[in-house]
Amino acid sequence: MTAHLVDIVRHPIKSIGFEDIQSAPLIQGRVLPFDRVWAVSHEAAKFDSPLTEWARKLNFVRGVAAPKLMAVTAQMQADGQITLSHPEVPALTLDPDRAEDQARLIDWLKPLWPENRPAPRAVERVEGVALADMAEPYISLLSLSSLAALAQAASTEISRHRFRGNLCIEGWAPWAERDLVGKRLRIGGAVLEVAMPITRCRATCTNPDTGMEDLEMLELLERLNGDWHFGCYATVIESGTITLGDPVEVL
Repeated sequence: MTAHLVDIVRHPIKSIGFEDIQSAPLIQGRVLPFDRVWAVSHEAAKFDSPLTEWARKLNFVRGVAAPKLMAVTAQMQADGQITLSHPEVPALTLDPDRAEDQARLIDWLKPLWPENRPAPRAVERVEGVALADMAEPYISLLSLSSLAALAQAASTEISRHRFRGNLCIEGWAPWAERDLVGKRLRIGGAVLEVAMPITRCRATCTNPDTGMEDLEMLELLERLNGDWHFGCYATVIESGTITLGDPVEVL
């Protein structure tokens, strides 16, 4: 079966909402457009706000510290505003660049954030920099065949959104992506080079439908493959547009 692209997912605010989209222009040396543009720093962050350069993930609000955040969904509006939704709190529509809306976001996070953790502090943005876990401009790839194998081993359905990937691919053999490091992929009009596997954290133990931990994902990954890897990072080396249904070719 020919591999093809079945999901494109962006996360406008780091760790606070995921959004499925139909198409996107990939640009050489850049991340998926509008992915991790903003992030929320907490009171124990190792920098003064506003942020001026990429910073490590431990400085920001994340799902590993607050499982309820894994259940946030996002939708970007035509005017650039973002609507955040969660099963436990009313939806919030905001412009993350407006000071008054940044304050509203901090307040919106309070019931979703553990009281024993450093509190959310400020919305951060660095022009031209994605506030992702890695400083490199990576796009993350997931194999749905590997996800199905993982679900079979766990004897339960597993949402792809546990892994916060950007591009989901159907048609590879289970775990075949583990052998793609250093190889190039043509997806639609773009070419990407696979850089490295993604090492997972406990955020993947949380069900994104409920915001509750319900699966020891790291133990499961280690039992199956001897490590905590799931998916891989890739860089865009030739610009082009990608669309759901595009073939994925290993070059």
